[in-house]
Amino acid sequence: MPGAKIVLGVSGGIAAYKAAEICSRLGKAGHSVRVVMTKNAAEFITPLTLETLSHNAVSLEEFSHAFEIGHISLAKWADLFAVAPATANILAKMACGIADDLLSTTFLAVTAPVLVAPAMNANMWRNPATQANIDTLRARGVRFVGPESGALACGDADIGRMSEPEAIVAAIEEILRPRRDLAGKRVLVTAGPTHEPLDPVRFIGNRSSGRMGYALAEAAADRGAEVTVVSGPVAIPAPRGARAVPVTTTMEMYEAVLREAEGADCVVQAAAPADFRAEAVAASKIKRTGEELSVRLVPNPDIAAELGRRKRPGQVLVAFAAETDEAVANARGKLVKKNADFVVCNDVTKPGAGFDVETNIITIVSPEGEESFPLMSKREAAERILDRAAALLASGETK
Repeated sequence: MPGAKIVLGVSGGIAAYKAAEICSRLGKAGHSVRVVMTKNAAEFITPLTLETLSHNAVSLEEFSHAFEIGHISLAKWADLFAVAPATANILAKMACGIADDLLSTTFLAVTAPVLVAPAMNANMWRNPATQANIDTLRARGVRFVGPESGALACGDADIGRMSEPEAIVAAIEEILRPRRDLAGKRVLVTAGPTHEPLDPVRFIGNRSSGRMGYALAEAAADRGAEVTVVSGPVAIPAPRGARAVPVTTTMEMYEAVLREAEGADCVVQAAAPADFRAEAVAASKIKRTGEELSVRLVPNPDIAAELGRRKRPGQVLVAFAAETDEAVANARGKLVKKNADFVVCNDVTKPGAGFDVETNIITIVSPEGEESFPLMSKREAAERILDRAAALLASGETK
């Protein structure tokens, strides 16, 4: 969308100074920018700076225009609403529908796509309240870019640093000019853990949250694909734009995946199904007796290996390898054993790359070699994975 109209919301964090470069980059790209600042944001960067760079008056007060209501006029004008930085406070207001300043009121009125770039202390980011607010906003269609790990204003080196202006502007451009390189393709994604019952109360499982798989599903849908997600039990909102097939056990996932894979052009296996299940499941709750309990485990079917055996010409298979040691070597072994086109490898012992976090550190292992990526959001990691899958689909050069 050449010459798009962008409302840039700036809330009160130290990263507010980066809004100047965001304005500059958007202007150079040919977009019109109108800035809305909170009063606290004006303590970090002056409105005059952003007025100069955006070539428009900065809005601070609800009734700053003589003949129109500020938040309504801004909301109607916007082709896209971006908030950078988005503090924990403004995320909470957005999630709860609180409208006590021009920025939060504009958000409630806007119907254009919304992108937020969080910035805050790592503990504030990890707080369950903040994570719940993020999940709520994602479920309502709000897009996120970042945060990243790095040096924070508090002196810590941790997650919470706002993405750089270049990345934020790239995310804005992606929304305005979405890639449609998967249009007409059917993509199957597996996500989350499986639960293998021991009795009606207990189960064997793992710490997978489903966030990586759901990020892949949303990214594929945004790129035009018809997406199906076979998902184990998770506690996050269903991925936007995808058809969900819920399962609980590995056997249920096995049957659903094989059924759905028959018509899929690309299968991305981001789930973490249990490798073993109890040979016998107790009909009632196993009571504590004070004595040792022995449970005999039997292997579950290998979903990835079976997909590899059934792989059709031109179909792209992507496997995942969550490892704790010799990650790349193990991923390369999986590449051959599962007949995958490439394997997404991550060492879950690395900070920011484990389970139930918003970030990941991945290495793509293929017959041609390895390509490693730095710590990034799971959505960004999903885009890099889909870049590789889309290129294979376009070339037809699959295994």
